[in-house]
Amino acid sequence: MQTDVARSRLRELILDGAYPPGARLTELELAATLSMSRTPVREALRALAADGLVRPAGRGVVVVALAEADLDEAYQVRAALEALTAELAAVRQREGRIAPADLRALHEVAAETATATAEGRLADAVRLNRRFHRTIAELAANSTASRTLERLWDQIQVSTLRSLAPPARHAHVSGQHERLLDAITGGRPEEAAAIARAHVLDTRATARHPPLPTEEDRP
Repeated sequence: MQTDVARSRLRELILDGAYPPGARLTELELAATLSMSRTPVREALRALAADGLVRPAGRGVVVVALAEADLDEAYQVRAALEALTAELAAVRQREGRIAPADLRALHEVAAETATATAEGRLADAVRLNRRFHRTIAELAANSTASRTLERLWDQIQVSTLRSLAPPARHAHVSGQHERLLDAITGGRPEEAAAIARAHVLDTRATARHPPLPTEEDRP
């Protein structure tokens, strides 16, 4: 369906920063860019507005970035939901309901994320980090949590894209991922939930007040 195609392509352009926060978009321009009629573009923009990525502005829309207070709230909800999905994934692992291949895939994407982050490949690191957390949500098998997290991740990604920078302590971030992996793999739900919640809130705190690089972070 053309509306779904338009929505997917526009969402990708917004998340990649091709259309940054504050950019004004019109149906006519977007229809030309996507090589399709204005009707599916119009419907796609309505869907993106419902997702919180754009807002109506005159004859078009404007790409939205969350204000700092709203971003804080988004991270708080994300922390709660990622704690839940980590807990559920660990419970399912303890009960033997996660296939070994799915667990291996989670370990593999964690390793890829650590490598991309350490090498300063920011775009790859953002994409892989999101895949890591999405994979945990998928292992939790809670579709409502997964859908809500996808929307939150979109809003957070758009709102923080301009300030994207290499983490001052990439080894610390990778270490948090490893501890989370260990708790899920070991089937320890309470520990997994606590680590996931702390990891998300630490990410927000670090973005607000970046620490000075340590010796381990210097090349």
